Amino acid sequence: MTVSVATLGFPRIGLRRELKFALESYWAGKTTLAELQTAAAGLRALGWARQKALGADILPSNDFSLYDHVLDTSALIGAVPARYDWSGETINPDLYFAMARGVQGNEKARDAGHAACGHAHDTTAQEMTKWFDTNYHFMVPELTAGQTFKVASTKIFDEFEEAKALGYVTRPVLLGPVSYLMLAKGKAVEPLALLPGLLDTYAEILARLAKAGAEWVQIDEPCLVLDLTAEQRTAFERAYARLATRGPKLMLTTYFGGLGDNLDLVADLPVHGLHLDLVRAPDQLEPALAKLQPHVLLSLGVIDGRNIWRANLPDLYWRLKELAGKRDLILAPSCSLLHTPVDLALETGLAPEIAQWLAFAVQKIEELAALAKALNEGEDASFAAFSASRIAAVARQTSPRIHNPAVASRLASLDESATHRAAPFTSRRTAQQKRLALPAYPTTTIGSFPQTPEVRKARAAHIKGEIDDAAYDQYLRVETRAAVKWQEEIGLDVLVHGEFERNDMVQYFGEQLAGFAFTRAGWVQSYGSRCVRPPILYGDVSRPEPMTVAWWRYAQDQTDKPMKGMLTGPVTILNWSFVRDDQPRETSCRQIALAIRDEVQDLEAAGAAIIQIDEAALREGLPLRRSEWQHYLDWAVECFRITASGVRDDTQIHTHMCYSEFNGIIRAIGAMDADVISIETARSQMELLDAFASYSYPNEIGPGVYDIHSPRIPAKREMTDLLMLAAKHVPADQIWVNPDCGLKTRKWDEVRPALVAMVAAAKSMRARALAKEAYLAK
Repeated sequence: MTVSVATLGFPRIGLRRELKFALESYWAGKTTLAELQTAAAGLRALGWARQKALGADILPSNDFSLYDHVLDTSALIGAVPARYDWSGETINPDLYFAMARGVQGNEKARDAGHAACGHAHDTTAQEMTKWFDTNYHFMVPELTAGQTFKVASTKIFDEFEEAKALGYVTRPVLLGPVSYLMLAKGKAVEPLALLPGLLDTYAEILARLAKAGAEWVQIDEPCLVLDLTAEQRTAFERAYARLATRGPKLMLTTYFGGLGDNLDLVADLPVHGLHLDLVRAPDQLEPALAKLQPHVLLSLGVIDGRNIWRANLPDLYWRLKELAGKRDLILAPSCSLLHTPVDLALETGLAPEIAQWLAFAVQKIEELAALAKALNEGEDASFAAFSASRIAAVARQTSPRIHNPAVASRLASLDESATHRAAPFTSRRTAQQKRLALPAYPTTTIGSFPQTPEVRKARAAHIKGEIDDAAYDQYLRVETRAAVKWQEEIGLDVLVHGEFERNDMVQYFGEQLAGFAFTRAGWVQSYGSRCVRPPILYGDVSRPEPMTVAWWRYAQDQTDKPMKGMLTGPVTILNWSFVRDDQPRETSCRQIALAIRDEVQDLEAAGAAIIQIDEAALREGLPLRRSEWQHYLDWAVECFRITASGVRDDTQIHTHMCYSEFNGIIRAIGAMDADVISIETARSQMELLDAFASYSYPNEIGPGVYDIHSPRIPAKREMTDLLMLAAKHVPADQIWVNPDCGLKTRKWDEVRPALVAMVAAAKSMRARALAKEAYLAK
């Protein structure tokens, strides 16, 4: 019996975010497509070499992407929405990036309204949403009645041959056909109805890979850890009855949870191997062993592919030792290492005590190699690695950095009054209208303004000590003052200070809270060239001192209009951090909530009439199984209410959410009791508002009318059309006007015309409303 090591996917971005810079240089027209492709090939080659040198026996290919692996799958099978006017045989890079980022048409075309109807020269990007319960975004496939498929990209074949030329016979990674269809949106068609035609294309792909020399293919079906309908179960049976009977051997890969009641289904599929996530669902191993046929090769996800804590290798060894003596095994991360930073060795600034508790992608492969060596040769073969692992585990358990008795005491004394506003929304709304005196369709933005190269350069110079605190502070004041003045000039009703002093909406707060540590190179891909550095939440959380009050006060002093206080909510801070695994997540979230509550009350005391507490990630933290939803929603909503419940009736609380399918959780959204909620709706053409309309959402809502995740600039008519559509879902007197999200990733030459058009659209809606009132009064 032998134990080998596999990786299911390696970080794509490069050790120092080389992919980000190569993409952005190409998009800016500074480099050629050939130069981008050369940079990408170099990253792939380095990735394969690195994984092999670390001890991986089975290397993936096609895990690399220039934007997103689901978009790559759409390109592979030729699933191109009609608005892109594609009629070719293959999908070229221009079309690929158009599907990801949209296409900007000329002003004449936009004024004619072509943008709203999807004109080929001014085309919206595909919708984007979160990949299961991670902070990675994927491009949602769009399928239509009569959809046909064909092999339209050679990427998966090219990268297999590319690796082979370098001496690596890889295991190509392919998103499974049923999960692909379950993640897709259909127009006048149920996506699963398209399975027969899609299977023909998948069979051709697998045959071509076999002909190229691929012995195994990793076929990812993460939807197998979800609640499945009878139709979806049948789809899996039909798919693998067709695909697993010839061609390469299939390693059916599941992750992000346990198979649960889908185990019998999976055990009967005629696949050659099965990967189980034993980090999220450690108890599924024994039932799987009892159900699976002996010939099925087991891949065990024993190292956490989504978090950065070091594994306890001795514990894993004794858990697997008996099984390793009975059958061949593959050891792997629980999922792709896409979700972890690349290499801990770059983090020379971390406290050594904390660093010894961590493992990034490189270290995780080393852990797997050490564990496999011990299982193959005996525990002493990995003596040094096991000793270091044991010492780190004990040190973490006993460290005084972890626990703060004052935090535990405050949490224990929390009572019901801390989770409710003093008055219902109807009373608060009257008090807020009197205080704020805002017009119909009030306009605002979500918070941040462009983080220009100059802003980033000034921040970097300050970090390096090249400019002192006073000079940096003065620079930020100039930027803030200019942003406030510009907002006044274009007629926004509720202003923001722009957040030029903030590096990231979670990191900025984490840096000022006790219990967090930060990396310098711990980047993780969010989508495309967008990367984030999640904070490391290692201990009890508290707020030593106010975090945002001084900058809010400075910005408010520049204007007579309301200036929003801008905060990140506890659930989002939790979900966008690497969270400690030694206590329940809800306990950590309540600790953060109390810290943010203190900040809210300090902002109100300073005079803030509007305070926004962003919960962009509330939906993405929802468990994958519906039976677990209610418990999560109960504590997540409670945590938000802890932050917001201590203010007066006339203080208006806003929140913001990204990419949220609200239908299943709309009552929980209502239970948050925010005075105003802003959501992403531009890419989905207000589709998300169906949930708010059917529920009769009682508070106010800002449906985003400007898709900020695309460089495309929407026209006034397009945004007016979206607002008119919104008014069909939600009463007009509840509607705010705002972009989908913050504007930090956009350029000023994109933001300025878009916001001017947005204000004009709001004024147009006000004029319509007045005209309607006048007509009804006659």
